[in-house]
Amino acid sequence: RGLDARAGDDEPVHAMMAGARQDRRQVLTETLVTEVGADVDQRRRGRCYHAFLMHRARIADNPAALVQLPLWNAAADDAAPTRLRISHRARRVSIRVHEDASVELVVPRGVPEARARAFLVSREAWVAEQVRRRRVLARPPEPVPPAELRLSAIGEHWRLHIAGGSGRPRLRPVSSGLIELSGEGSAAQWRRQLLGFLVARAQAGVAPKLADLAREFSFGYCELTVRVLRTRWGSCSSRGRITVNLALLFQRPEVLRYLLLHELAHTRHMNHSPKFWRCVADCEPRWRDLDRELLQGWQRVPRWIASRPQEGAQ
Repeated sequence: RGLDARAGDDEPVHAMMAGARQDRRQVLTETLVTEVGADVDQRRRGRCYHAFLMHRARIADNPAALVQLPLWNAAADDAAPTRLRISHRARRVSIRVHEDASVELVVPRGVPEARARAFLVSREAWVAEQVRRRRVLARPPEPVPPAELRLSAIGEHWRLHIAGGSGRPRLRPVSSGLIELSGEGSAAQWRRQLLGFLVARAQAGVAPKLADLAREFSFGYCELTVRVLRTRWGSCSSRGRITVNLALLFQRPEVLRYLLLHELAHTRHMNHSPKFWRCVADCEPRWRDLDRELLQGWQRVPRWIASRPQEGAQ
């Protein structure tokens, strides 16, 4: 479980599963399968795989240079689209299979291209199985804009009324629980409008809850930021800056409370050590059940939140 691993800005979506501590003698191999994706660590001769960087061809620093990599047989009809993401924070090569069955290869900056490709090919069978499972469990496409927004975490329910008209797309709350959409726009444009509205609602609804919990349990933090995150529910920096995922709006209030306490506990313990979990348990005795519920939380998030429709798509 990697309880001694550092949390901080690299905290994964499953709050219990931190990246493992690495040293020169051992690299812990782990596979985390969640609704969003899984991390697979690479073992190489008992040492960290990206310690062997000298005199090797390296992946370009520009992500546009390698937007897609062939997964196994590029000609196969069922081959999953594979995206490359070069990460400045990643410490190891990892593979994530997202809910839409797309595959993402996360590569630390400076890792040799041949090493990254070899790692991807070595996990071919595992990736194929995860892609198959995602496609079987895939939810049907959702219209954008949707008919309603149920923000369970802060107790709000909004109905969306499409007023039509010309001009750029505009979103305006006209009364309690009713949002008017006017103008013309693509699915991508409406998504940006809706995400902006949700970020504002989350900031207004979550900030007071975080402040109340901090006072109740004598925590100190710097500030709260709400963002659209694809792989994490939240994070806490060493300076006490807490970031939470917009998708938390669609969870139960108890789950939101647990996640906020989890991040506040990191202001005292920047790791997932036994002391950290005792701190969490003192604040929330049901944390194990709530953590398991949060692990499945992506099933309650509208699919259009995580997906990015192309410009011009209706």
